[in-house]
Amino acid sequence: MYEQAADSDIDSGKLNLPSLTALVVGSMIGGGIFSLPQNMAASSSAGAIIIAWSITFVGMLALAFVFQNLANHKPEISGGISGYARAGFGDFIGFNSAWGYWVAALIANVSFFVVFFSALGSFQALAFFGDGNSWQAIAAASCLLWLIHFTILRGVQAAALINTLATIAKVVPILLFIVLTLLAFEARTFYTDFWGDASLGSVLTQVKGSMLVTVWVFIGIEGAAMFTSRARDPSHVGRATVLGFLFTTVLLVAVSILALGVMKQPELAQLKNPSTGGVLAHVTGPWGESLIAIGLVISVGGALLAWTLLAAEVPYLAAKDGLFPACFAQRNSQGTPVISLWVTNGLVQLCLLLTLYSHAGYLALLLLATAMVLIPYLLCGAYAWMIAQRRDGYRDNDPSRRRDLAIGILATGYGAWLLYAAGLKYLLLSMILYAPGLVLFAMARRARGNRAFNRREGVLASLISMIAAVALFALEQGLIQLT
Repeated sequence: MYEQAADSDIDSGKLNLPSLTALVVGSMIGGGIFSLPQNMAASSSAGAIIIAWSITFVGMLALAFVFQNLANHKPEISGGISGYARAGFGDFIGFNSAWGYWVAALIANVSFFVVFFSALGSFQALAFFGDGNSWQAIAAASCLLWLIHFTILRGVQAAALINTLATIAKVVPILLFIVLTLLAFEARTFYTDFWGDASLGSVLTQVKGSMLVTVWVFIGIEGAAMFTSRARDPSHVGRATVLGFLFTTVLLVAVSILALGVMKQPELAQLKNPSTGGVLAHVTGPWGESLIAIGLVISVGGALLAWTLLAAEVPYLAAKDGLFPACFAQRNSQGTPVISLWVTNGLVQLCLLLTLYSHAGYLALLLLATAMVLIPYLLCGAYAWMIAQRRDGYRDNDPSRRRDLAIGILATGYGAWLLYAAGLKYLLLSMILYAPGLVLFAMARRARGNRAFNRREGVLASLISMIAAVALFALEQGLIQLT
């Protein structure tokens, strides 16, 4: 049905360092940064937000170095997140890492569409888009989805170039927001109820409450690692990850912290998203809100392209490793993983329709997508710890091994902390989405003439299924809720 292009033809167009860095920045900077002031203030005070950012910076920096170290010491692993999990913990764990990340990417794309058309709905002429989940918004989102789909079908390299240009364009309104809020910043406003009032709970409760939000805006840090096989130089993967992380961190922290010096925490918590528009309107008047809406449209448009690339790459890489059915590894003459792209965007389309009927909002989708990616991040940190401990991929007496070991331990501890901070609710909800993947894993195994599960995998599959059943029951009975 599709031409299977020769690898030499496909690989002639490789991604350079700027393109890889733009993929990292473009993946992380989407709609999240424009909603940060309200998302953070909804559960946390200024002091708790600073602590949350400090923990996130250390943990995510460790994770960025993990991807850099793995790219340097395990360049033969081309499967990104799932490849590292598979190398360290076997096929079943590798599959679930790929599946969890893929589902997170699907949900992230749906959330981007919702916030994209919510921003357009802020203009009076386009008010029919509402909060991004009206039937008009879903119809328009569907058209945009397939426009992006056919753009990517023309080749990953061309799509990456468009993403680079979009990344540059999206940074301009963010920098303008930072400059204007810095000029309007008042220390008295910032220090009012610095640790919050009784309604927010303890500082620890506040920090935990904002952790999923801080992680959400950093999802995409692995963007370059997912395209290791397409990189012109594998060493560029690690450099792009760290450069993209540091640049994005400055923007994210500045946006959330400076807003607290313009409006008080209770005021920020009541803002409609994208809340940066409300903050800027407080400083400049109505034109500031319109500027943010335009910036959000550009930003999320670029993020949609980057995340569609990432989402389609996951099943393709997993299929190359034998974890997904072999058809997902098929590419067209432009090097695009065509079957993976069609299935991915078909599922996004289905989720958009479900959003229309469930009226799921941006924040609910954000938290669920973040919960799905926590386990894959934890596994990457654990694998980096493992290879440094075993000296796997290191020369004798390599002076960097002890440093990499410490980084792996730190990243693993951060991943465990995130699972704790997310709480039992999101762990249960994520198992509902992990459970259907067991069928796909069994299909891929059977297609290769193997047993669906070995003994250890069968035990883990049963455990996932039981937790998912408990979570479904709790959801049905109203004991837990998505929102």
